[in-house]
Amino acid sequence: QVQLVESGGGLVQAGDSLRLSCAASERTFSRYALGWFRQAPGQEREFVAAINWSGTITYYADSVKGRFTISRDNAKNTVYLQMNSLKPEDTAVYHCAARQSSYSIRTRPSDYDYWGQGTQVTVSS
Repeated sequence: QVQLVESGGGLVQAGDSLRLSCAASERTFSRYALGWFRQAPGQEREFVAAINWSGTITYYADSVKGRFTISRDNAKNTVYLQMNSLKPEDTAVYHCAARQSSYSIRTRPSDYDYWGQGTQVTVSS
């Protein structure tokens, strides 16, 4: 039932930073756990990061640990992905996703019920 809209993507050089935002049109936003996924041409959708309903627990794919940070502001119904030290292999369409909150972090695309349309991130060398 939640609608998600991503923004903040663009073309940057290796080593640069971007902050992606995902705004939700949902009054009960705080009831949902959120995730970020990415998909490069010819590749399957890949887990990037997840955050629980309160923002107290986060989890990252090994490929982005230490470089990316997921956060949320429930008062603004928004989840963010801060991406630092970007690499060409980070190039992909980035999607935010939502699922009804539970006791565990989920990393599979099939675990999420609602998806944004995506925003393109391109990193040149």
